[in-house]
Amino acid sequence: MSASVRSSSNHGSGLTPTNELRQVTVPEFVAAKARGHRLTMLTAYDYTMARLLDDAGVDSLLVGDSLGMVVQGQPDSLAVTLDEMVYHTRLVSRGVRRSLLVADLPFMSYQISPQQALESAGRLIKEGGAHAVKLEGGVRSADAIAAITAADIPLMGHIGLTPQSVRRLGGFKVQRDAERLLQDALAVEAAGAFAVVVECVPTELAARITAALKIPTIGIGAGPDCDGQILVTPDVLGLFDDIRPRFVKHYAEMGQAVRRAVETYCREVRDGTFPGSEHSFR
Repeated sequence: MSASVRSSSNHGSGLTPTNELRQVTVPEFVAAKARGHRLTMLTAYDYTMARLLDDAGVDSLLVGDSLGMVVQGQPDSLAVTLDEMVYHTRLVSRGVRRSLLVADLPFMSYQISPQQALESAGRLIKEGGAHAVKLEGGVRSADAIAAITAADIPLMGHIGLTPQSVRRLGGFKVQRDAERLLQDALAVEAAGAFAVVVECVPTELAARITAALKIPTIGIGAGPDCDGQILVTPDVLGLFDDIRPRFVKHYAEMGQAVRRAVETYCREVRDGTFPGSEHSFR
């Protein structure tokens, strides 16, 4: 895509201007905390959406294992496989020119051993085209984080509500154990992560975690004091009317717009007004 096209879609000030093709790097992402630059992240699962989000100036895109729910229609992310994550990461990578591309390590792709974690992370980088990987857990995942980062693979941590732990947690619930969460955050940083997602944690606790770390915190349901924010893109776009967690803001109601557009299309085909002469070859 040409620089002139990109310039027309510049809607904010990211780490690099959206009219430049220069890639957002991990060092730039980390340095944003000291500069007071609020980081933006959204999820992407395919080429089309990745291209749109990248053009809009999002600092980082996450190929989340949330695809199990929003793409595959499953109740949680536990059934998502590493092969599926590699596939979707490869699709997203083709639409990225500027954003830092992070891919989730899915359930049971890193828990068995640090060696397994390293091999799984390597596949997301080599086969999927990710710039970095993300995994869940604090103290319990420190050895896996250390093994991955020792191989020069950038890694983002994830603490608080960890969706892969939904069975143990008994659902998607706010996490309030301040001592444990602080220990988890410090363990992730000490193991070599360049950033950490903090999910569904009370605002005051997320602020304490952010202040305690040198690496950026990316909040989701963790209040305004984190160094950045991430949301699931279908939530941001209002694609699902029946799913609206407290921490989600619908910036559009595209689910309704899609239904209206398709209803109009069906009506015009059935009454013979589409295709018209302007849509036909002679």
